[in-house]
Amino acid sequence: MLKNYMLMSISKRSVLSVIIAIFLFSCRAPAGKESQTTVNNTKTSEVSALPETQQAFLDNLAGLCGKSFTGKETYSKSGRDSWADRKMVMHVTVCDDSGVQIPFHMDEDKSRTWMFLAEDGKLRFRHDHRHEDGTPEDLTLYGGYADGNGTALKQFFPADDYTIDLLTDTLGRRWEVSISDDLSTFSYQLHYSGELMFEAQFDLTKPI
Repeated sequence: MLKNYMLMSISKRSVLSVIIAIFLFSCRAPAGKESQTTVNNTKTSEVSALPETQQAFLDNLAGLCGKSFTGKETYSKSGRDSWADRKMVMHVTVCDDSGVQIPFHMDEDKSRTWMFLAEDGKLRFRHDHRHEDGTPEDLTLYGGYADGNGTALKQFFPADDYTIDLLTDTLGRRWEVSISDDLSTFSYQLHYSGELMFEAQFDLTKPI
């Protein structure tokens, strides 16, 4: 009789365990769906939507992808080192959801890349400087976020906090990058406290 009682108790516990397991399983979301939700949330956080004009500007840059263009210095403030005698070439090489990258070469110097990145819901402009072996230079990735006053063809990038700390100056740096209304020219400008210091222009009508 004791044996029968023990068998009945074990049987009841087994049935109860099965019922609990079924209940818990029915309350869970399918593993595949849960996993996909996590992936989707991650993707959303990595690539944030830009304001309309900043996205339009990035799209215009991306329209040049796969092409290279020659350029030249068109202005340098007196007293600054001039690059007027140097051959300039911009290569629009990387264009995806995260941004556009444009290696900028002067003669044989291939250390510079202009980066236009979609970060935190804003367009960010950075200068990536690297040694010949690919390692970063000490002064690299400086630039700033678009200030919200730009258009589909022109954006303004005041120096951000990272840049001010890195370059340790108070020159009020601002970069202006633009494409002409007739889509014939790409222009890069550097300003100090509103005064033009340097400009280079590239001919978009003659890809090389």
